[in-house]
Amino acid sequence: MTEQERQHFCELYETHYEMVYRVCFSFMKNVADTEDAVAETFLKLMSHMSDMKNERHLKGWLVVTASNFCKNQLKHWWRKNKTTMDEAHPKGVAEPVYVPNETMEAIMNLPPRYKSEIYLYYYEGYNSGEIGEMIGRSASGVRNDLQKARKLLKEELQNGGISL
Repeated sequence: MTEQERQHFCELYETHYEMVYRVCFSFMKNVADTEDAVAETFLKLMSHMSDMKNERHLKGWLVVTASNFCKNQLKHWWRKNKTTMDEAHPKGVAEPVYVPNETMEAIMNLPPRYKSEIYLYYYEGYNSGEIGEMIGRSASGVRNDLQKARKLLKEELQNGGISL
């Protein structure tokens, strides 16, 4: 890696770290696993930097890559114990960049498929067509998922629990 490429990577890291951290934290729900997922996401970026077309493509790629990595990690057999939000911030450990609120807590409780799409749509400003391209689904399928996710969020926020 040349010095110019290294500097460019460092700039990308500084620009997108918080966004990737929020995405990973919404899946992993604890600081240690989130930091691992963020590191893995940026390692993948390092090996795929030549594929990045523009800044908008890069943001989507980072969100999808981080989401996919987290989903894969959550599927592993060794992940038997779920960490609760109370356990996620032990004493003596720095607070994460992301500070949860009621709405974000509800989003974090959504199934992974909906969580990614909601995040891309509401937090990153992508439309259903763009999200569909990123995750390999049709725009109408994404819109259906967004509708289901909004319904689940409404139930969660009104009743205090998602029922699937």
